[in-house]
Amino acid sequence: MTAVDVSTGLEVSVVGPSVAARSELERVAIRKLRYMLDKQKGAGRGPEGGEPGPSGGGIVV
Repeated sequence: MTAVDVSTGLEVSVVGPSVAARSELERVAIRKLRYMLDKQKGAGRGPEGGEPGPSGGGIVV
């Protein structure tokens, strides 16, 4: 499943089991897209908005 933000062109994809409901994959893709948009807004800022946060690692959506 792929989700695209039309205003920024940001695209994210998720992969799930073939037996998963389409609506569930859509929900996960939209949450991931929102997460990435929020992450871009606060790029280079830590949790307090000052110091850079840790880089790398995965995300849970």
